[in-house]
Amino acid sequence: MPVAVVTDSTAYLPPELLERYDISVVPLYVMLGSDSGREGESVGPDDVARVLSSRGGRVSTSMPTPDDFAETYRRLLDAGADHLVSVHLSAELSGTWDAARVAATHVGEQLVTVVDSRSAAMGNGFAVLAAARSAAAGADAADVAESARRTAAATRTFFVVDTLDHLRRGGRIGSAAALLGSALAVKPVLHVLDGRVVVLEKVRTSARAVNRLVQRVVEETDGAPVSLAVHHLAAPEKAERLADELRELVPTLHELHVSELGAAIGAHVGPGAVGVVVAPAPDHPTEPEDGQEPAAQG
Repeated sequence: MPVAVVTDSTAYLPPELLERYDISVVPLYVMLGSDSGREGESVGPDDVARVLSSRGGRVSTSMPTPDDFAETYRRLLDAGADHLVSVHLSAELSGTWDAARVAATHVGEQLVTVVDSRSAAMGNGFAVLAAARSAAAGADAADVAESARRTAAATRTFFVVDTLDHLRRGGRIGSAAALLGSALAVKPVLHVLDGRVVVLEKVRTSARAVNRLVQRVVEETDGAPVSLAVHHLAAPEKAERLADELRELVPTLHELHVSELGAAIGAHVGPGAVGVVVAPAPDHPTEPEDGQEPAAQG
């Protein structure tokens, strides 16, 4: 294990990929009222959807501590890793990247490279996966980290939410934009730009927003081989319909993953949210894995 790859729980990579590439995950903390737990361990998307759907229900999140990261880093180094590449959600959205950077100073900065994906969910996950595939192919630490940065820079994330209130409460979108959307009954298509969540364009209905989301994804692929991820929170049927449509419309599809958003990101987008992440096809292609949809099946 010359180079080991670490991420946080907001990457939402399928479990089989985490296992296949031996990717270590450090979970964020999620607060449901007075109860607190670790994302993916004691708190899941069902818990978040239930609380947010209840009257007055509030959910908040907190980054892992530097000690949480340092514990994982030391475990991997003790197990034989020569270097660690730790890839995380946007520093503009969370202090997670900074906590990982502080932890690196505790175990030895020469042993850990911390990468800001400038994104979240599979926008982060595809960067993590690129790093893990590069490491599995025998690349050194510098090349593994560069694979993550290159994929992150080329990845685009688009999504639609039922309400902007959750993003506003969590400070992930400006109050003015959220209030304007509510007042005009606008259903905006959002995206992640320079690590922040911003409004891409505004439409009048949820159906039109999803249709426009699909159009933007198809435009973004531009005929190149791509990997896609479809995310949702408490909207599995909507996500599957979206995935089916993309399989038909993107002939250059290399792999497609459908997964529910976890608690930490779900808390900010709310039930009913759907999104699509577009990433370049991998530099180190592998045989089809569980959860993938190769282009031939599109």
